[in-house]
Amino acid sequence: MKIYTSTKKIPGLETLSVTERMALLEQAANRMTVPEKTLLNLIKLLVIVPVFAFLLRVVDNWWSLAWAALILLLYPLFVKPLQYSLSAKYLKLNKAKEDE
Repeated sequence: MKIYTSTKKIPGLETLSVTERMALLEQAANRMTVPEKTLLNLIKLLVIVPVFAFLLRVVDNWWSLAWAALILLLYPLFVKPLQYSLSAKYLKLNKAKEDE
């Protein structure tokens, strides 16, 4: 599985506008299988759970709030490429149906 850090790097989407790319990726994400959706949601959960753990530690250490904010800022940088990569293989199905 190739990791795509940007929607412009996905083959076939380079020439489209941002809204068109996002619409096609949304359709592709809807076609993901249940295990793929479950894997993506588990990864999201594994990224978000430490934020709440750090928020619980704010009473003892105020730096925990900074770490929680940092994780929330880095969340899209970690999760979005995985989401793009998992749904990119279903874009081929969209092209094949449009050609018919």
